[in-house]
Amino acid sequence: MTPKNNIVIGIIVALVVVASYNVDANPLEFVEGLPNLVIVVEEMFLVEPKYIPTALWAMFETIQMAFIGTVVGTAIALPLSMLAARNLNSKYVYAPVRALLAAIRTFPSILWAILFVIMVGLGTFAGVLAIVMYTVGFVAKLQYEAIETIDSDPMDAVSSIGVSKWQLIRYVVIPESASHLLSQILYMFDYNVRQTSILGLVGAGGIGFYIINYIKFFEYGKAAIFMLVVLVTVLFIDWASVKIRDKYIIKSQHGMEVTTK
Repeated sequence: MTPKNNIVIGIIVALVVVASYNVDANPLEFVEGLPNLVIVVEEMFLVEPKYIPTALWAMFETIQMAFIGTVVGTAIALPLSMLAARNLNSKYVYAPVRALLAAIRTFPSILWAILFVIMVGLGTFAGVLAIVMYTVGFVAKLQYEAIETIDSDPMDAVSSIGVSKWQLIRYVVIPESASHLLSQILYMFDYNVRQTSILGLVGAGGIGFYIINYIKFFEYGKAAIFMLVVLVTVLFIDWASVKIRDKYIIKSQHGMEVTTK
């Protein structure tokens, strides 16, 4: 390791120490609080099986919220990503669209949920709207970045024969970026299922509503059942995502390599 690298590491460590002091991050307090964590864990093992059906139904509701939010959000994000791509539009088009998407991403999903709870009231609909907005902001960003990495040769070749921009998008941009889009959809659905579990904190429905309320009243045994259902669901979604990626994304990329050769 060179002296320059040592200096960089030393600066980073010093910044971490200073930042920890500024935010009152005290490792000693963490150690002193471990006994309280043990008490919580012990109570979580007092599982009450009669709440399992309620937990399963709440998880099903959560999955539906995440599914609707992901699909609708992606449908809105896709045309916005086309408008935000620099290789498809002038700066007078992509600059304001990117500013709009940045504004959407500024607010985390829980703040969107608070806004929509104020607008439409407590319940799952507010949660769905929050997921839609969060999905729009991030899928559009990831997709326009993927579009900008498309090889310019096929785009130039198609443009040279006088096709319209819509035909260019339909026959080149969408096929070339399809694998990226599928990967982004899988990621956002996985993330939205997890995030929906938190939106219950502000009354936006889903399984998080039960978890937050049980924790609020120190009923950790009941909360543990719902958290266990979330864990099993997330593990299953992870497994399914891997299978889908192996079948479609990796196979598609391999097929493109063979075609190129």
